[in-house]
Amino acid sequence: MNITSNYIDDLNGKIIIEVEQKDYSEQVNSVLKKYSKSANIPGFRKGNVPIGLIRKQYGKAVIMDEINKLIDKELKNYIKDNEIDMLGGPIPVSQENIDWESDRITFEFEVGLTPKFDVKLKFKKPIIQYIIKANDKMVNDQLTSIQKQYGKLKSKDKIEKDCEITGIFTFEDEIKNTSTFNLNRINDKKTSKKLLGLKVGESVNLPTKDLFNNSHELVSLLNITEERAKEIDISVKLNIHEINYKEPADLDQELFDKIYGKDIVKNVTDLKKKISEDIEKQFVNQSDQKLMNDIIEHLIKNTKFKLPSEFLIKWIKINSEKNISDQEAKQEYEKSEKGMKYQLIESKLVTENNLQVNFDDLKSHTRDLIKNQMIQYGQPTPSEKELDGIVARVMQNKDEIKRLTEQLTSNRILTFFKENSSIKTKELSYEKFIKEAYSS
Repeated sequence: MNITSNYIDDLNGKIIIEVEQKDYSEQVNSVLKKYSKSANIPGFRKGNVPIGLIRKQYGKAVIMDEINKLIDKELKNYIKDNEIDMLGGPIPVSQENIDWESDRITFEFEVGLTPKFDVKLKFKKPIIQYIIKANDKMVNDQLTSIQKQYGKLKSKDKIEKDCEITGIFTFEDEIKNTSTFNLNRINDKKTSKKLLGLKVGESVNLPTKDLFNNSHELVSLLNITEERAKEIDISVKLNIHEINYKEPADLDQELFDKIYGKDIVKNVTDLKKKISEDIEKQFVNQSDQKLMNDIIEHLIKNTKFKLPSEFLIKWIKINSEKNISDQEAKQEYEKSEKGMKYQLIESKLVTENNLQVNFDDLKSHTRDLIKNQMIQYGQPTPSEKELDGIVARVMQNKDEIKRLTEQLTSNRILTFFKENSSIKTKELSYEKFIKEAYSS
């Protein structure tokens, strides 16, 4: 067997494999002997079929199969041993009328080569990293929400603004459900006014159409399916059982300690500062994603290299799950070209800057995520043994491993960008961020 490569240009090449009979004859003979022992051919006892007859009947198919297996193995080894950096996979060059019993057969494979390029992270015009700041309205709205959340529930004689109403909703034999809702959730102003002033024990008919901003709220309110909630347009009867009002909690030390721990916050000014910090933390992911997207777009646009487009179009067509035309393959390539370019850029950055994720990194990252999630939902922190068990279960899920690997890799690349790219920061409100960052 002889394997050589021929590079047409920097992006395209061929691998030529010359196979001789001696490379595969021993394996072919072995397979044919096994056939002769198990073949059922009329006129011959099982196990006594002449090898010549077996060769005549199955020889060509076996030769083809063994040659293909041999080529597949040797091609992979050659690519690996010679460190050929390629895109997609080798494409066999079509041949007509191959003489499979010839002493020597030559096969050719097209390959698309990975382009050589440099990635420059020092940009002429710096990329903006937005620092989103909480405004007074956001802070005050959150403060009001906290006071309501920790407030005391008090009963009311009649429905007033901000009241919670509990009652039984009925409609013929289809609906009978006890639910609680806040008057402020009612989308229809006419219906909202209709409820004001009603007392416990009284009844009222409410239209279901456009009662809330979305159909999801009707699902729990009436205990109906999502599909039914989207189409329902009836008048339901509400029998009022309870009317409650949450009296806002006092802004005192007891409340501060309940939210943030003992003596962390000592006055309203401190509380507002903490609320502001918490709000701004929630904006960090959105700001980071915008920065990441902008840097990626810049790198794709300004990192100059070409792809072996003709090869890749051909490769897409051959490897498509369904039969597609040349034009469809070209369109598919054009849609994925930017993604391919960034994959190459990212791969180069990861390799050259040791940003790879190993299994220990992944376990540590997963452990931190689990801890943070439990804290977020107010659950007690598990023991180290319990954590190990949870992490082990997660690591058994291939899809989850893939997702977490991509997440951690993306985090590392973002950190690398922040530390090594030309970036300038800009502080602004969330409203201005949306307007400036996404206006087109």
